[in-house]
Amino acid sequence: MGLRKETIEGIVWSLPYLAVFTVFLIWPALKGLYMSLHTYPNKFDLTETEWVGLQNYVELFQDPVFYNAMEGTLLFVAISVPALVILGLVMALGVNRDVAGKRTLRAIYFSPYVLTVAVVTLVWGQVYSQSYGLINYYLGFFIDNPPGWLTSPDLVMAALAFMTVWWLVGFNFVIFLAARQSIPERLYEAARLDGATGWRAFKDITLPQMRNSVVFVVMVQFILQFQVFAQPYVMTQGGPKDTSDTLVYYLYRSAFSQQQFGYGAAIGYVLVAILIVIAIVNFKVIGDSND
Repeated sequence: MGLRKETIEGIVWSLPYLAVFTVFLIWPALKGLYMSLHTYPNKFDLTETEWVGLQNYVELFQDPVFYNAMEGTLLFVAISVPALVILGLVMALGVNRDVAGKRTLRAIYFSPYVLTVAVVTLVWGQVYSQSYGLINYYLGFFIDNPPGWLTSPDLVMAALAFMTVWWLVGFNFVIFLAARQSIPERLYEAARLDGATGWRAFKDITLPQMRNSVVFVVMVQFILQFQVFAQPYVMTQGGPKDTSDTLVYYLYRSAFSQQQFGYGAAIGYVLVAILIVIAIVNFKVIGDSND
């Protein structure tokens, strides 16, 4: 009787969360799946649908623009994620040492993360300006024609990734710093007695003890950076020559600019599938190495 009462109470207390979960996650997910299997002939009446089955997905995988957006996304992820993880770890290990102004450095490192993406993109848009930007102003002392960071097909994605690292690395820094400070110092004292210092102590003690945090940060950053949208949307509109196009920006253009709602929903579900695969691979490759 007591167990049954506890079960009923647990269900009752869970109902508010389940209601929110259903309304804001389960229902939109099912609705999106429904949309991806239909087209909308009347752009002004979303109740008028036409069943097309997997046609949207077939067209998607035959669309060269989709592959270009995928390539841009992969390039952005390949540049930003390693930098975000490695730099965040280095910053955390550096601040953890007995250096002057540790508290000030912590505030400085984390402060960009509290800015909104709109503020960050607008500020860095000015910094990257070819004619009056801060970077090209100083480069002008050394070279005659500083590059157009947001107008060069070869530089634009690296520029967006660098800005993203500056903006988001503070989150990883905090996670890594907390993980490093949770490692018992007696482990390092024992290692020093055995002559293990520097790189050996990092490899044998620091990294294994922080592995769960590393797995978490890597997975989160892969998922977040694969969904990059605001940076190309505000700063480049996918240019120049679609070299900064990304999957989420392509989804936005398809669904809202071109009003191909079913096609946009299909892009969204392909993106979800990619993220699930990435999460599984990251967990297997990084997480299983913890065994």
